[in-house]
Amino acid sequence: MAGEISLDGRTLAGVANDDDGDVGPDTVFHFEQTGDRIYAQYSGGDVADGHLVGTFDGSRWDIRYVQLNADGETATGHSVGDVELLEDGRVRVEDEWEWESKPGAGESVHEEVPR
Repeated sequence: MAGEISLDGRTLAGVANDDDGDVGPDTVFHFEQTGDRIYAQYSGGDVADGHLVGTFDGSRWDIRYVQLNADGETATGHSVGDVELLEDGRVRVEDEWEWESKPGAGESVHEEVPR
């Protein structure tokens, strides 16, 4: 079951990513959480439409994602990320990801968009 941090209703954006990744500062994720299950729809920048699903124990997520890029190409992948609460109450995720449908892997950082 999820701990103190909940991702439900939070909006995150990419703030850093390795070259093999498609997520950037214009990519926005809208999260829902039910128990230890998380879901998000995301788009922006190089991503036309993306969806993720996974588990979250309150400090670490384990997710799978599928997306359509701006060129109409599909891609799938897997990531695990450490989720922390910043001093201002926003969430930050340091994520290690890998494509499953094409070559490439890397690290990215996502932060909650200020309300």
